[in-house]
Amino acid sequence: MTLDQPAPIAVVRGAPTPQIQALFATFVARLGTPVRVVGVVEEEPVPGRAQLRSLTDGRRFEVFQELGRGSSACSVDAGSVVSACEAVRGDIAAGCDLVVLSKFGRLEAERSGLSDAFAAGLAGGVPILTSVAPKFDPAWSAFAAPLFVMLPPRLEAVEAWWRGLNRQAA
Repeated sequence: MTLDQPAPIAVVRGAPTPQIQALFATFVARLGTPVRVVGVVEEEPVPGRAQLRSLTDGRRFEVFQELGRGSSACSVDAGSVVSACEAVRGDIAAGCDLVVLSKFGRLEAERSGLSDAFAAGLAGGVPILTSVAPKFDPAWSAFAAPLFVMLPPRLEAVEAWWRGLNRQAA
Protein backbone atom coordinates (compact mmCIF):
# COMPACT_ATOMS: atom_id res chain seq x y z
CA MET A 1 0.00 0.00 0.00
CA THR A 2 1.16 3.51 -0.72
CA LEU A 3 0.34 6.64 1.25
CA ASP A 4 -2.22 7.68 -1.35
CA GLN A 5 -3.75 4.21 -1.60
CA PRO A 6 -5.78 3.27 1.52
CA ALA A 7 -5.63 -0.31 2.75
CA PRO A 8 -8.71 -2.33 1.75
CA ILE A 9 -8.85 -3.98 5.20
CA ALA A 10 -9.17 -2.16 8.51
CA VAL A 11 -8.35 -4.03 11.72
CA VAL A 12 -9.66 -2.44 14.90
CA ARG A 13 -7.66 -3.25 17.99
CA GLY A 14 -7.16 -1.97 21.51
CA ALA A 15 -10.43 -2.64 23.33
CA PRO A 16 -12.41 -5.63 24.63
CA THR A 17 -14.37 -7.62 22.05
CA PRO A 18 -17.81 -6.31 23.12
CA GLN A 19 -16.64 -2.72 22.71
CA ILE A 20 -15.20 -3.38 19.24
CA GLN A 21 -18.34 -5.23 18.14
CA ALA A 22 -20.49 -2.32 19.38
CA LEU A 23 -18.24 0.05 17.42
CA PHE A 24 -18.84 -2.02 14.26
CA ALA A 25 -22.62 -1.96 14.81
CA THR A 26 -22.59 1.81 15.38
CA PHE A 27 -20.49 2.42 12.29
CA VAL A 28 -22.81 0.30 10.12
CA ALA A 29 -25.88 2.08 11.51
CA ARG A 30 -24.33 5.48 10.73
CA LEU A 31 -23.58 4.45 7.14
CA GLY A 32 -27.28 3.97 6.48
CA THR A 33 -28.98 2.28 3.57
CA PRO A 34 -27.06 3.81 0.64
CA VAL A 35 -24.10 1.60 1.58
CA ARG A 36 -24.66 -2.13 1.13
CA VAL A 37 -23.01 -3.74 4.15
CA VAL A 38 -22.82 -7.50 4.68
CA GLY A 39 -21.15 -9.62 7.31
CA VAL A 40 -21.55 -10.54 10.96
CA VAL A 41 -20.96 -8.89 14.32
CA GLU A 42 -20.64 -10.76 17.58
CA GLU A 43 -23.29 -10.05 20.19
CA GLU A 44 -24.17 -11.51 23.55
CA PRO A 45 -27.98 -11.21 23.83
CA VAL A 46 -27.83 -13.46 26.90
CA PRO A 47 -24.72 -13.28 29.11
CA GLY A 48 -22.36 -16.10 28.19
CA ARG A 49 -24.17 -16.88 24.90
CA ALA A 50 -22.19 -15.22 22.12
CA GLN A 51 -23.81 -15.18 18.71
CA LEU A 52 -22.90 -13.88 15.30
CA ARG A 53 -25.65 -11.62 13.93
CA SER A 54 -25.99 -11.23 10.18
CA LEU A 55 -25.92 -7.59 9.10
CA THR A 56 -27.99 -8.53 6.06
CA ASP A 57 -31.01 -10.25 7.58
CA GLY A 58 -30.49 -10.40 11.35
CA ARG A 59 -30.06 -14.18 11.47
CA ARG A 60 -28.13 -15.41 14.47
CA PHE A 61 -25.47 -18.10 14.57
CA GLU A 62 -24.31 -19.57 17.88
CA VAL A 63 -20.60 -19.17 18.60
CA PHE A 64 -20.44 -21.75 21.37
CA GLN A 65 -22.14 -25.09 21.88
CA GLU A 66 -23.24 -26.56 25.18
CA LEU A 67 -21.01 -29.55 25.92
CA GLY A 68 -22.31 -30.35 29.35
CA ARG A 69 -20.85 -30.06 32.81
CA GLY A 70 -17.26 -31.05 33.28
CA SER A 71 -16.41 -31.07 29.57
CA SER A 72 -12.91 -29.86 28.80
CA ALA A 73 -13.33 -29.91 25.01
CA CYS A 74 -13.38 -26.71 22.97
CA SER A 75 -16.90 -25.31 23.07
CA VAL A 76 -16.66 -23.22 19.90
CA ASP A 77 -19.42 -24.33 17.53
CA ALA A 78 -17.28 -24.47 14.38
CA GLY A 79 -20.22 -25.74 12.31
CA SER A 80 -22.36 -22.76 13.22
CA VAL A 81 -19.53 -20.32 12.49
CA VAL A 82 -18.97 -22.02 9.11
CA SER A 83 -22.73 -21.65 8.42
CA ALA A 84 -22.40 -17.93 9.17
CA CYS A 85 -19.45 -17.83 6.77
CA GLU A 86 -21.48 -19.45 3.99
CA ALA A 87 -24.28 -16.93 4.51
CA VAL A 88 -21.80 -14.04 4.30
CA ARG A 89 -20.21 -15.50 1.16
CA GLY A 90 -23.65 -15.58 -0.45
CA ASP A 91 -24.26 -11.98 0.58
CA ILE A 92 -20.89 -10.93 -0.88
CA ALA A 93 -21.73 -12.70 -4.14
CA ALA A 94 -25.05 -10.81 -4.29
CA GLY A 95 -23.14 -7.53 -4.18
CA CYS A 96 -22.00 -5.21 -1.43
CA ASP A 97 -19.90 -2.16 -0.66
CA LEU A 98 -18.40 -3.29 2.66
CA VAL A 99 -17.86 -6.56 4.52
CA VAL A 100 -17.79 -6.49 8.33
CA LEU A 101 -16.43 -9.67 9.91
CA SER A 102 -16.46 -9.86 13.69
CA LYS A 103 -12.92 -11.13 14.01
CA PHE A 104 -10.08 -13.23 12.71
CA GLY A 105 -9.48 -15.72 15.52
CA ARG A 106 -8.41 -19.29 16.15
CA LEU A 107 -10.77 -20.86 13.61
CA GLU A 108 -9.73 -18.42 10.90
CA ALA A 109 -6.04 -18.94 11.72
CA GLU A 110 -6.71 -22.63 11.05
CA ARG A 111 -8.41 -21.66 7.74
CA SER A 112 -11.89 -22.44 9.01
CA GLY A 113 -14.59 -20.28 10.59
CA LEU A 114 -15.01 -17.05 8.62
CA SER A 115 -11.80 -17.45 6.59
CA ASP A 116 -13.65 -18.13 3.33
CA ALA A 117 -15.69 -14.94 3.85
CA PHE A 118 -12.45 -12.99 4.28
CA ALA A 119 -11.14 -14.58 1.08
CA ALA A 120 -14.39 -13.84 -0.80
CA GLY A 121 -14.27 -10.19 0.21
CA LEU A 122 -10.65 -9.89 -0.89
CA ALA A 123 -11.31 -11.70 -4.17
CA GLY A 124 -14.29 -9.42 -4.85
CA GLY A 125 -12.28 -6.29 -4.11
CA VAL A 126 -14.66 -5.33 -1.30
CA PRO A 127 -13.29 -3.43 1.73
CA ILE A 128 -13.30 -5.41 4.99
CA LEU A 129 -13.64 -4.18 8.56
CA THR A 130 -12.59 -6.64 11.27
CA SER A 131 -10.61 -7.22 14.47
CA VAL A 132 -7.65 -9.48 15.23
CA ALA A 133 -6.31 -10.41 18.67
CA PRO A 134 -2.52 -9.90 18.94
CA LYS A 135 -1.93 -13.61 19.50
CA PHE A 136 -3.18 -14.26 15.96
CA ASP A 137 -0.93 -11.65 14.32
CA PRO A 138 1.39 -14.19 12.64
CA ALA A 139 -1.51 -16.07 11.02
CA TRP A 140 -3.25 -12.81 10.13
CA SER A 141 -0.13 -11.35 8.53
CA ALA A 142 0.39 -14.55 6.52
CA PHE A 143 -3.22 -14.29 5.36
CA ALA A 144 -3.64 -10.58 4.64
CA ALA A 145 -0.33 -8.66 4.63
CA PRO A 146 0.19 -6.02 3.30
CA LEU A 147 -3.48 -5.27 2.62
CA PHE A 148 -4.49 -4.00 6.06
CA VAL A 149 -4.16 -1.07 8.40
CA MET A 150 -4.50 -1.17 12.19
CA LEU A 151 -6.97 1.30 13.69
CA PRO A 152 -7.65 2.32 17.28
CA PRO A 153 -11.12 1.49 18.65
CA ARG A 154 -12.58 4.87 17.80
CA LEU A 155 -15.50 5.59 15.49
CA GLU A 156 -13.64 8.57 14.01
CA ALA A 157 -10.75 6.33 12.96
CA VAL A 158 -13.05 3.86 11.21
CA GLU A 159 -14.95 6.67 9.51
CA ALA A 160 -11.69 8.25 8.30
CA TRP A 161 -10.56 4.91 6.83
CA TRP A 162 -13.92 4.57 5.04
CA ARG A 163 -13.78 8.15 3.68
CA GLY A 164 -10.26 7.49 2.39
CA LEU A 165 -11.47 4.45 0.47
CA ASN A 166 -14.36 6.35 -1.02
CA ARG A 167 -12.14 9.27 -2.06
CA GLN A 168 -9.90 6.83 -3.87
CA ALA A 169 -12.88 5.24 -5.66
CA ALA A 170 -14.32 8.61 -6.75
